Amino acid sequence: MNRAAVALVGLAVLLPAAPANAQLARTFVSANGADANNCSRMQPCRTFQGAHDKTNSGGEINVLDPAGYGVVTITKALSIVNDGVGSAGVLVGSGQTGIIINAGSLDAVNLRGLIIEGAGLGQKGIVFNSGKSLTIENCVVRGLTGVNDAGIRFAPSASSNLAVSNTLVVNNAGSGIEVAPGGSAVVGAVFNRVESHNNGGFGIGLIKFATNAAINATATDSVATGNLGGFFAAANGPPFARLTVVRSVAANNTNFGVGANSGGANVRLARSTVTGNPNAWSIGNGGVVESYGDNYVDGNSGDNSAQPLILKK
Repeated sequence: MNRAAVALVGLAVLLPAAPANAQLARTFVSANGADANNCSRMQPCRTFQGAHDKTNSGGEINVLDPAGYGVVTITKALSIVNDGVGSAGVLVGSGQTGIIINAGSLDAVNLRGLIIEGAGLGQKGIVFNSGKSLTIENCVVRGLTGVNDAGIRFAPSASSNLAVSNTLVVNNAGSGIEVAPGGSAVVGAVFNRVESHNNGGFGIGLIKFATNAAINATATDSVATGNLGGFFAAANGPPFARLTVVRSVAANNTNFGVGANSGGANVRLARSTVTGNPNAWSIGNGGVVESYGDNYVDGNSGDNSAQPLILKK
């Protein structure tokens, strides 16, 4: 072997070997993919979980074509994106949860363009246990069977934020969306153009039972119909569970349109409609519902009374 060849062999020994399971910043899933692939555009994976495990923290999984891509547990900063290829997401099996998020305290998770389909078998849709934030956009969550669960359940034990927009949550046995932090979590939640229909619990509900937790939420241009109750907040005392409802509709729910239960629970309405419910309001145990004086409350079977006014600033 000549000196040049010896030098090349020596250099090869010194250079670090490429990792056997290198991860990508952008991965892909396809109905024709395989999880044995590297999840690149030319070699897509078959499931979200397979792609998750081969995607860098902070990376993105892209959907290439319509299909069900299996349940997934997300443990890092990640985006799962379907930008218009057709119906794609998760068909949730019996007793399963579609998407579980157990991410780190600095991890932002984004879901866009997905259908979480329970089909009357799956138990839970999207469950957020930990992470910095969750953004849900252009999604559908439906047909889940968990009576004590929700289509979307946001239940961190540390402070974090939730944003849901252009999303439909429908025909779930439990609530449509439930924000229920534990520990000392302070949660900020925003719902924009969210529709929650025909769920067995609340359309959008804030549940603050952890002593030191707090929730500050806003719903704008949103609709809650055919649920047990439309917009609801409950708290077992201070700090608070506050929900401001703006330009929204609570109609034809089976029990009440808007509710607040226990001290620390507060719902405020502006430019919204409450109609067609057995009761416009469900208020008890120190809960407070307030109005900016520009709402449309009529056509409910009971309690169309005006609520305390808030001065506009």
